[in-house]
Amino acid sequence: MTEKTVAEHIVDFLERRDVKHVFGLCGHTNISVLAALEKSPIDFVTVRHEQIASHAADAYARVQGRASVVLSHLSPGLTNCATGVANAALDCIPMVVIAGDIPTHYYGKHPHQEVNLHGDAQQYEIYRPFVKRAWRVDRADLMADVLEKAFHLAESGQPGPVLVNVPMDVFSQVIPSHTFDRLKENTRALVKPSIDDETARAIVERLAKAESPVIYAGGGILLAKASEELREFVDHMQIPVAHSLMGKGLLRDDHPLVLGMTGFWGTSLTNQACLDADYIFAIGTRFKEADCSSWYPGYTFNIGGETDKTKVIHIDIEPSEIGRNYPTEIGAVADAKAALKVLTRVAKELYPDGFKRPEVTEKISEFRAGFKESNREMATSSAFPMMPERILADTRAALPEDAIITTDVGWNKNGVGQQFDILTPGSILTPGGFATMGFGPPGAIGAKLAAPDRVVLSLVGDGGFGQNPAMLSTAVELDLAIVWLVMNNNAFGTIAGLMKAHYGSTYGASFPGSAEAPTNGPGYAEIARAYGAEGVRISSADALLPALRAAIASGRPTVLDVPMINNPTPTTGHWNILDIYSPDRDVSHVAT
Repeated sequence: MTEKTVAEHIVDFLERRDVKHVFGLCGHTNISVLAALEKSPIDFVTVRHEQIASHAADAYARVQGRASVVLSHLSPGLTNCATGVANAALDCIPMVVIAGDIPTHYYGKHPHQEVNLHGDAQQYEIYRPFVKRAWRVDRADLMADVLEKAFHLAESGQPGPVLVNVPMDVFSQVIPSHTFDRLKENTRALVKPSIDDETARAIVERLAKAESPVIYAGGGILLAKASEELREFVDHMQIPVAHSLMGKGLLRDDHPLVLGMTGFWGTSLTNQACLDADYIFAIGTRFKEADCSSWYPGYTFNIGGETDKTKVIHIDIEPSEIGRNYPTEIGAVADAKAALKVLTRVAKELYPDGFKRPEVTEKISEFRAGFKESNREMATSSAFPMMPERILADTRAALPEDAIITTDVGWNKNGVGQQFDILTPGSILTPGGFATMGFGPPGAIGAKLAAPDRVVLSLVGDGGFGQNPAMLSTAVELDLAIVWLVMNNNAFGTIAGLMKAHYGSTYGASFPGSAEAPTNGPGYAEIARAYGAEGVRISSADALLPALRAAIASGRPTVLDVPMINNPTPTTGHWNILDIYSPDRDVSHVAT
């Protein structure tokens, strides 16, 4: 038994959990932890703004499949960090945030930087609306148990972030190691729940007898690392697969049974297949608003209500998600990976020869060919500023199949979800539920640190890139070979289009000048070079592909500033904000 500071015990604990990186920013409340990290093999990834840390940690956790760790200072550090933590929460990403706080002997005195307008020692309450749990650790002897619970809670059930809030004097207390030592043999991960054979038979038999079944899968497949299990079940049952935005890339997009993304930005084939389904087998999805066309019947799903023609089977790790938005015939609480293993085994026992649905695969193949042809003019256009379809086509051509792509908000998220092929499951990282502008650029840092041997590219709009350009400091200091492709339409383009369509104005949503000739706007290539990265301003459509290939080959952090025409992403679904803005007119989000 050895005596160390609590901060040193924390670092030892993280080492035993095989933590390789901690993301964060220094402050007077957490420097004892930094001093302990300096003597550790764990790398501290220092940033210039705490939101960069939490977004990078979010992406890191998505790639490695385990909880990431963020170290924050009190009050302004914790609130700066909050947006990235909330983004992780809404996308069910496991994360442990360790935050410094005022010393316990100053409770009630309103010391420097304390959040205390409505209560003393209440800093941790800031995170309560979006973390799975927030602890305030006022006793050093409780730290080991709290940390152990924090990691288990973050990674179990529906994953998500947790907060461990520690007064700075507790970090510095010297205590014996016995409270930590007794946890050394404790399990690192809890066994996840599955389904029994009886439930599996009921599900498989209904799907086998259905006339037009559809699997509707979400991000839970990727969180559970269940892509291979899903593929095996799909191949045997030959049921087409629709997916949510967060489910993008759960199977290769060129799999013959992948329909595509549903909802407002989904394709007509996908939405119609879901409308026509007599059974929807939903797994690892929450039926969120944009994916379900605001739950309006007749656009994406016909479940419940007067137009009800579809029955739902729903498997999810979180009980409260089942039946939340649509009535469910069979609901089962289970881990997607474990459940799919049982379903496939039972399906092969009941129907050893499997199924053949050539008419389904043929219809999907024909639609893909037609959809690709309909985009050909835009995808090969030499117009400048560039067409967004051409940017996506050239990007796909330049990237290896296993490249990791981080998106942000706008064309780079919605357009990618709709018409950019992901060819390695889990290789696209998207801010879904929170739709956070600014996630993509720092997310690329976390992705590269988690997978240093893979190409990492951030597709981001100029609005999103402008949120946190200081992430370039971290990328340059760590010499991370990341490419940021700025789809620069000189506007908050999606909002500008929506505002123009409904109110005839883009005031507050667009920037002076144009994408080709911004008026006193930032030069993103020049910003990159000022930080020590490479920066290239694309000056013609034909210049992008060679510049992309050169940037990838260079092994240097590189920003490509690509002027783009602000064409809206095509839509086939619905979003009820259109009704709110123009209740008496048939107006879309498309500016005319």
